[in-house]
Amino acid sequence: MTLNIFFLTITIKKRELTIEEILHDQMIKKIQDENRDRQYTLYRTY
Repeated sequence: MTLNIFFLTITIKKRELTIEEILHDQMIKKIQDENRDRQYTLYRTY
């Protein structure tokens, strides 16, 4: 009878965002908010 045991260590680190990634995320959020506002104005007429 053989018993094989594997030990695995997983390390999780928080990834730091670059300036470009932060600006890109902000731009995406702004565009999404603008689109949501446009959609609301279309549905409010009823």
